Amino acid sequence: MLSRIFGKKMGMTQIFIQDGKVIPVTVIDIANLFVTQIKTMQKDGYSALQLGLLRNRYNKLPFDINWCKNKKKYFLHLKELKINEDELEKVKIGHKITLENVDIEKEVIVKVTSNSKGLGFQGVVKRWGFSGGPSSHGSNFHRIPGSIGTICSQGKVYKGKKMPGQCGSKQITIKGLKIIELDKKGGYLYVNGAVPGKKNSLVVISK
Repeated sequence: MLSRIFGKKMGMTQIFIQDGKVIPVTVIDIANLFVTQIKTMQKDGYSALQLGLLRNRYNKLPFDINWCKNKKKYFLHLKELKINEDELEKVKIGHKITLENVDIEKEVIVKVTSNSKGLGFQGVVKRWGFSGGPSSHGSNFHRIPGSIGTICSQGKVYKGKKMPGQCGSKQITIKGLKIIELDKKGGYLYVNGAVPGKKNSLVVISK
Protein backbone atom coordinates (compact mmCIF):
# COMPACT_ATOMS: atom_id res chain seq x y z
CA MET A 1 0.00 0.00 0.00
CA LEU A 2 1.27 3.45 -0.92
CA SER A 3 1.20 6.14 1.78
CA ARG A 4 1.85 8.83 -0.84
CA ILE A 5 0.23 9.46 -4.20
CA PHE A 6 0.34 12.19 -6.78
CA GLY A 7 -1.99 13.50 -9.42
CA LYS A 8 -2.89 16.62 -11.34
CA LYS A 9 -4.98 19.49 -10.07
CA MET A 10 -8.27 19.78 -11.97
CA GLY A 11 -9.70 22.85 -10.25
CA MET A 12 -12.09 23.72 -7.43
CA THR A 13 -15.75 23.01 -6.77
CA GLN A 14 -18.05 22.67 -3.76
CA ILE A 15 -19.73 19.76 -1.99
CA PHE A 16 -22.90 19.75 0.12
CA ILE A 17 -22.65 17.60 3.24
CA GLN A 18 -25.51 16.02 5.21
CA ASP A 19 -26.22 19.01 7.47
CA GLY A 20 -26.51 21.30 4.43
CA LYS A 21 -23.16 23.03 4.77
CA VAL A 22 -21.15 23.85 1.66
CA ILE A 23 -17.47 22.85 1.66
CA PRO A 24 -15.05 24.20 -0.97
CA VAL A 25 -12.86 21.39 -2.31
CA THR A 26 -10.00 20.93 -4.75
CA VAL A 27 -10.37 18.10 -7.27
CA ILE A 28 -7.23 16.00 -7.87
CA ASP A 29 -7.15 13.45 -10.69
CA ILE A 30 -5.19 10.21 -10.15
CA ALA A 31 -7.20 8.09 -12.59
CA ASN A 32 -4.44 7.29 -15.09
CA LEU A 33 -1.36 6.42 -13.05
CA PHE A 34 0.81 3.61 -14.40
CA VAL A 35 4.01 1.98 -13.17
CA THR A 36 6.70 2.97 -15.68
CA GLN A 37 9.80 1.72 -13.82
CA ILE A 38 10.63 -0.44 -10.79
CA LYS A 39 13.65 0.38 -8.58
CA THR A 40 15.14 -2.47 -6.52
CA MET A 41 17.71 -2.65 -3.74
CA GLN A 42 19.98 -4.96 -5.72
CA LYS A 43 20.11 -2.83 -8.86
CA ASP A 44 19.52 0.76 -7.69
CA GLY A 45 20.27 0.69 -3.95
CA TYR A 46 16.70 1.53 -2.93
CA SER A 47 13.18 0.26 -3.59
CA ALA A 48 10.69 2.55 -5.29
CA LEU A 49 8.13 2.79 -8.05
CA GLN A 50 8.29 5.34 -10.82
CA LEU A 51 4.72 6.33 -11.66
CA GLY A 52 3.62 8.15 -14.78
CA LEU A 53 0.43 10.18 -15.19
CA LEU A 54 -0.88 9.54 -18.69
CA ARG A 55 -1.75 12.43 -20.98
CA ASN A 56 -5.42 12.97 -21.81
CA ARG A 57 -5.06 12.05 -25.48
CA TYR A 58 -4.02 8.49 -24.56
CA ASN A 59 -6.53 7.87 -21.76
CA LYS A 60 -8.73 5.47 -23.74
CA LEU A 61 -5.86 3.43 -25.16
CA PRO A 62 -4.57 0.23 -23.46
CA PHE A 63 -1.13 0.48 -21.92
CA ASP A 64 1.73 -0.16 -24.33
CA ILE A 65 5.19 -1.10 -23.08
CA ASN A 66 6.69 1.06 -25.83
CA TRP A 67 5.38 4.13 -23.99
CA CYS A 68 8.21 3.68 -21.47
CA LYS A 69 10.77 4.29 -24.23
CA ASN A 70 9.47 7.84 -24.81
CA LYS A 71 7.95 8.83 -21.46
CA LYS A 72 7.80 12.59 -22.07
CA LYS A 73 5.55 12.06 -25.07
CA TYR A 74 2.97 9.85 -23.35
CA PHE A 75 3.12 10.94 -19.69
CA LEU A 76 2.33 14.39 -18.30
CA HIS A 77 4.15 13.85 -14.98
CA LEU A 78 6.69 11.30 -13.71
CA LYS A 79 7.57 10.79 -10.05
CA GLU A 80 9.16 8.17 -7.82
CA LEU A 81 7.45 6.92 -4.68
CA LYS A 82 9.31 4.75 -2.17
CA ILE A 83 7.81 1.36 -1.34
CA ASN A 84 8.80 -1.63 0.77
CA GLU A 85 10.92 -4.27 -0.92
CA ASP A 86 8.46 -7.10 -0.19
CA GLU A 87 5.64 -5.25 -1.97
CA LEU A 88 7.51 -4.97 -5.27
CA GLU A 89 6.54 -8.53 -6.14
CA LYS A 90 2.89 -7.49 -6.38
CA VAL A 91 3.44 -4.94 -9.18
CA LYS A 92 4.97 -4.92 -12.64
CA ILE A 93 5.57 -2.35 -15.38
CA GLY A 94 2.25 -1.24 -16.81
CA HIS A 95 0.31 -1.90 -13.59
CA LYS A 96 -2.42 0.72 -13.10
CA ILE A 97 -2.51 2.46 -9.71
CA THR A 98 -6.00 3.07 -8.29
CA LEU A 99 -7.34 4.41 -5.01
CA GLU A 100 -7.54 0.83 -3.75
CA ASN A 101 -3.72 0.65 -3.85
CA VAL A 102 -3.35 3.79 -1.73
CA ASP A 103 -3.49 3.93 2.07
CA ILE A 104 -5.66 7.08 2.04
CA GLU A 105 -9.30 7.01 3.07
CA LYS A 106 -12.16 9.43 3.53
CA GLU A 107 -11.92 11.89 6.47
CA VAL A 108 -8.15 11.30 6.71
CA ILE A 109 -5.90 14.32 7.41
CA VAL A 110 -3.21 14.72 4.74
CA LYS A 111 -0.57 17.19 3.63
CA VAL A 112 -0.43 18.45 0.07
CA THR A 113 2.70 19.61 -1.76
CA SER A 114 2.70 21.54 -5.03
CA ASN A 115 4.39 24.42 -6.84
CA SER A 116 2.60 27.75 -6.58
CA LYS A 117 1.65 29.78 -9.63
CA GLY A 118 4.53 31.68 -11.20
CA LEU A 119 3.73 35.40 -11.37
CA GLY A 120 7.00 36.61 -12.90
CA PHE A 121 8.88 39.70 -11.74
CA GLN A 122 6.71 41.67 -9.32
CA GLY A 123 7.06 44.75 -7.15
CA VAL A 124 6.92 44.89 -3.37
CA VAL A 125 3.17 45.63 -3.22
CA LYS A 126 2.16 42.39 -4.96
CA ARG A 127 5.11 40.27 -3.82
CA TRP A 128 5.22 41.19 -0.13
CA GLY A 129 1.95 43.04 0.51
CA PHE A 130 3.41 46.52 1.06
CA SER A 131 0.71 49.17 1.46
CA GLY A 132 2.38 51.72 -0.80
CA GLY A 133 1.92 55.47 -0.61
CA PRO A 134 -0.98 57.82 -1.38
CA SER A 135 -2.21 57.80 -4.95
CA SER A 136 -3.24 61.45 -5.16
CA HIS A 137 -2.61 64.99 -3.78
CA GLY A 138 0.64 65.36 -5.66
CA SER A 139 2.33 62.35 -4.12
CA ASN A 140 5.26 60.80 -5.97
CA PHE A 141 5.39 57.77 -3.64
CA HIS A 142 2.96 55.17 -4.98
CA ARG A 143 4.18 51.57 -5.27
CA ILE A 144 7.91 51.95 -4.69
CA PRO A 145 9.61 50.19 -1.74
CA GLY A 146 11.09 53.32 -0.17
CA SER A 147 14.37 53.48 1.73
CA ILE A 148 16.27 50.20 1.95
CA GLY A 149 19.35 51.29 3.91
CA THR A 150 19.89 51.94 7.63
CA ILE A 151 21.45 54.73 9.67
CA CYS A 152 24.12 52.42 11.08
CA SER A 153 26.61 50.39 9.01
CA GLN A 154 26.96 53.22 6.44
CA GLY A 155 23.58 52.53 4.83
CA LYS A 156 24.26 48.83 4.26
CA VAL A 157 21.43 46.77 2.72
CA TYR A 158 21.08 43.58 4.76
CA LYS A 159 20.52 40.19 3.18
CA GLY A 160 16.91 39.04 3.09
CA LYS A 161 15.51 42.54 2.55
CA LYS A 162 12.05 42.41 1.02
CA MET A 163 12.51 43.84 -2.47
CA PRO A 164 11.09 43.36 -5.99
CA GLY A 165 11.87 40.07 -7.69
CA GLN A 166 10.56 36.73 -8.89
CA CYS A 167 7.17 36.00 -7.33
CA GLY A 168 5.61 32.56 -7.00
CA SER A 169 6.77 29.30 -8.62
CA LYS A 170 7.93 27.87 -5.27
CA GLN A 171 7.22 24.52 -3.64
CA ILE A 172 4.59 24.90 -0.93
CA THR A 173 3.33 22.26 1.52
CA ILE A 174 -0.02 22.70 3.25
CA LYS A 175 -0.72 20.50 6.28
CA GLY A 176 -3.98 19.62 7.98
CA LEU A 177 -6.19 19.22 4.90
CA LYS A 178 -8.97 16.64 5.02
CA ILE A 179 -10.11 14.19 2.35
CA ILE A 180 -13.79 15.03 1.94
CA GLU A 181 -14.71 12.52 -0.75
CA LEU A 182 -13.17 9.63 -2.72
CA ASP A 183 -14.43 8.81 -6.21
CA LYS A 184 -12.91 5.35 -6.71
CA LYS A 185 -14.71 4.79 -10.00
CA GLY A 186 -13.60 8.05 -11.59
CA GLY A 187 -10.25 8.24 -9.78
CA TYR A 188 -10.73 11.64 -8.14
CA LEU A 189 -9.76 12.94 -4.71
CA TYR A 190 -11.70 15.83 -3.16
CA VAL A 191 -9.49 17.73 -0.70
CA ASN A 192 -10.91 20.35 1.65
CA GLY A 193 -9.82 23.91 0.82
CA ALA A 194 -7.46 25.37 -1.73
CA VAL A 195 -4.29 23.70 -3.02
CA PRO A 196 -1.37 25.71 -4.47
CA GLY A 197 -0.62 25.47 -8.17
CA LYS A 198 -2.34 26.07 -11.47
CA LYS A 199 -4.57 23.70 -13.42
CA ASN A 200 -2.89 20.42 -14.51
CA SER A 201 0.01 21.02 -12.09
CA LEU A 202 1.59 18.15 -10.14
CA VAL A 203 0.16 17.63 -6.64
CA VAL A 204 1.60 15.18 -4.08
CA ILE A 205 -0.69 13.90 -1.29
CA SER A 206 0.75 12.11 1.74
CA LYS A 207 -0.49 11.12 5.20
